[in-house]
Amino acid sequence: MKHKIFYLMGKSAAGKDTVYEALLQDKELSLVPLIPYTTRPIREAEQDGVDYHFTDEEGYRKLAEAGRVIEVREYQTIHGPWKYYTVDDGTLDSAQTDILAIGTLESYLKMADYYGRERVIPLYIEVDDGIRLGRALKREQKPGNHKYEEMCRRFLADQKDFSEEKLAEAGIEKRFSNDDERGVCIEEIRSFIRDLQKK
Repeated sequence: MKHKIFYLMGKSAAGKDTVYEALLQDKELSLVPLIPYTTRPIREAEQDGVDYHFTDEEGYRKLAEAGRVIEVREYQTIHGPWKYYTVDDGTLDSAQTDILAIGTLESYLKMADYYGRERVIPLYIEVDDGIRLGRALKREQKPGNHKYEEMCRRFLADQKDFSEEKLAEAGIEKRFSNDDERGVCIEEIRSFIRDLQKK
């Protein structure tokens, strides 16, 4: 039996991380996380193989040369370029159950191209832009945050990255609203996954 990858995505401040954790904790769904790779240094409280697989540029290069890198995103930081990427490391082939991944529309498309649309199922979380901006602002007002410029940059970038045209091109039809009670959104996604797992 070929297991599925349920791919969670949405704009910033859509509540993806909360939904992701709730789905992973649901024993009935029995989902396992797809652990991404990164070249950035490990942070305090992070665990290698749990939060990310931490590599360096040489490690990335070897995986890329072996044709095992499915998709990669590179960000220019004050510490230099950091890569975040997905690797065909055998996780999907050896999994005893379905997998849950979280990422961008672009990374979803590359995963779907690699594994096939029938195996990679999009879970798109949608939130009204005004509500989303309010949530993002509230988050940045907490002590230690205050990165308002970055918040605005991400908001505007997401408007392009998740435009209606791009969603249509990607074949994203099913959407899960997270405007109101988060529990309602989570339950709708749970039911959707459970129905597919029964087929």
